[in-house]
Amino acid sequence: MIGKKIHVLLSGGSGSRLWPLSRKSQTKQYIPIFEGMSLFEKAIRLNAELCQQGVVVLNKSSLKVTQEVLSKGSFDNYRCIVESKPKNTAAAIAFAAFQADLEDLLLVTPSDHVIENREAYVSAVEEAFDWASKGYLVTFGIQPHKPETGYGYIQSEGSDVIAFHEKPSPDKAKQFLSEGNYYWNSGIFAFKAGVYLEELKQYRPDIFLACQKVIRNSHQEELHEKLSEAIPSESIDYAVMERSDRIKVVRSQFKWSDLGSFESLFEYFREKSAFVSGSNLIITDDQVELHGLENVMVIQHQGALMVMPLSMSQEVKKIYERLAKEGSALVE
Repeated sequence: MIGKKIHVLLSGGSGSRLWPLSRKSQTKQYIPIFEGMSLFEKAIRLNAELCQQGVVVLNKSSLKVTQEVLSKGSFDNYRCIVESKPKNTAAAIAFAAFQADLEDLLLVTPSDHVIENREAYVSAVEEAFDWASKGYLVTFGIQPHKPETGYGYIQSEGSDVIAFHEKPSPDKAKQFLSEGNYYWNSGIFAFKAGVYLEELKQYRPDIFLACQKVIRNSHQEELHEKLSEAIPSESIDYAVMERSDRIKVVRSQFKWSDLGSFESLFEYFREKSAFVSGSNLIITDDQVELHGLENVMVIQHQGALMVMPLSMSQEVKKIYERLAKEGSALVE
């Protein structure tokens, strides 16, 4: 008998590559600049109707803003699991699985991605639930439309996964695109809670046992801090998906983007005719005039102003890390 369908929303991470918009108290998924909503709220609105319940796995610093969004949107069927010591996605998903019934179907999604074309997304989720109900771990592969080097790839033959590939070189990305059976790894999954725990126990028993111990000794929504320190930090991809022989891929046609950098924000907002002037990305409450400058970003938020070439957007993380090391309030 199949249990409930539960949306597991992963809402950890610092969003350091989107500073100064993203801060510890309001990381990138909570910034309300996407048609008046945050990516977090958009993720819940997209998935809430597809599942009976929801679980948000998050950092302690994000609890207040999460509760505000859930309350404002009347998402009463969502609850929170607060990680005292975030330990990557294998553990985060295990916490949700341990608190579900073994037959419950989990739909695991990040909270900081953009998904468009709802009809195609719903179709992909339904296919994923069908495979998951048969005991498979399901990953969502996105049909690529360009030789993207910033994503991992899934090589498949039909619904069978042949291999997972790390972020490729430009030449390798072009090869993946031309061969036609490589898909972007979206970080979206579906499986029975019990099946995930079985595979985690088989391939990473250390993570399984450490998470189990934390759950058994946590009596509030915030997980046991001292015991959480012993959990190995590992992604679900490395811990389970790349090792298990119970994997299926849903080759998906919905539009998807991981908005993890200002370059990806520029691409997104250029299509929406927002925050983009010519070849420049400008996000500020003040009037900004640029003359003779191309391919730059001007980002102003809560007392911080950053100007740099868009091509260097991956360097923003270094600025964030330096400010954090200095104890600056500008990252809080």
